[in-house]
Amino acid sequence: MSIAIVGAGTAGLHLALRLQQHGVDATLYAEQEAHAVRSGRLPNTVAHHHRTRSRERELGVAFWDEGGPSYGRHEHYFGGEQPLAFPGEFTAPSMAVDYRLYLPRLLEEYESRGGRVEYRAVDAAGVERLGERNDLVVVCTGRGGLADLFPVVPGRSPFAGPQRLLSAGLYSGVRYDDPLFVTFAVSPGNGELIEIPLATFEGNMTTLLFETIPGGDLEVLGRTPYADDPRGYERLVLEKLRQHYPTVAERVDESSFGLTRPSSILQGAVTPTVREPFRRLASGTSAFAVGDAHVVVDPVVGQGANAASYSAWTLADAILDQAGPYDEAFCRRVDAERSAFVMGVFDWTNAMLMPPPPFVLELIGAMAQNRALADDFTESFNYPDRQWAHLSSPDATAAYIRSFAAVGA
Repeated sequence: MSIAIVGAGTAGLHLALRLQQHGVDATLYAEQEAHAVRSGRLPNTVAHHHRTRSRERELGVAFWDEGGPSYGRHEHYFGGEQPLAFPGEFTAPSMAVDYRLYLPRLLEEYESRGGRVEYRAVDAAGVERLGERNDLVVVCTGRGGLADLFPVVPGRSPFAGPQRLLSAGLYSGVRYDDPLFVTFAVSPGNGELIEIPLATFEGNMTTLLFETIPGGDLEVLGRTPYADDPRGYERLVLEKLRQHYPTVAERVDESSFGLTRPSSILQGAVTPTVREPFRRLASGTSAFAVGDAHVVVDPVVGQGANAASYSAWTLADAILDQAGPYDEAFCRRVDAERSAFVMGVFDWTNAMLMPPPPFVLELIGAMAQNRALADDFTESFNYPDRQWAHLSSPDATAAYIRSFAAVGA
């Protein structure tokens, strides 16, 4: 049995490390070597929740457990005429690490354990060639046109274009309270801010991820290139924090506030998309899509990497259970096993990009009054299938609120 893994992001690395632990022959195809990833631009601002962190411990790659900025709480803020602010607790802490630290460290660990890595870009024709000499090709990246190997699922992707313009940066000068927490703040009609403590080259710093609605007051953060006027951009960020996110602004030391380094900012946009989970290559070998090759989500609830890890783990366990063939029946079975989690991420995330309907506003008000409900909502970041079930209809949300009526008020 031989398996090709294309892409060295979360999905590819977790899959490769898991198979390596069990002696499965796999080759990882990485577009960049570790030093190039370290010297590159900020790729994302993801947090790993405790179920993902448990998988990292099982893989022996929980390198930031000691000293990393673990956090166990979300602080919610909903602006408007009558602002609401309330906390929600996790049962076990989450953590975020700059992926320019995370990915190279895991890649080096895989190689140091004897893992086989080929450093080169793989295009669609290259995937076909890999299919000729492997029993399964796993595509874990949509870069370089690889996503086009897997057609978009008709009717499953509700948006024709991005719903947010993004500006994510690593900033110094933001004070954290003890214990650490993540802020999830909403400025109605303008967008969201996700503030995350993050392990960086400079130590534990702050991520500010602005999700800006086109046409809203915050859109300028996504439209204005940081590189054109760095200090001017930082002043703009401060201005928007004061106007829209006062609970964060009050912890900023403006004299020391600024981007940690010029490469520590990411601006852009993504279109949420679901693609077919697999395809049969010309050789008859299956190509199976994981991570961004399969599902692309907006980062508003920070679930992309967690979904990728879950999907990779599900596939790894299926490979360990079945030595082959990795045919259509195998691919359909694996996709069905991961579907509730991955599609829960997709549907929940998309719902967060839409103006909140009345029943969601009722849930927000109920969480502000009921700590047990707010804690359960926060813990469900680990269970997106459960989260989506609670938010998928007015009746489901009403039942969810009622289930906590007798506790936590």
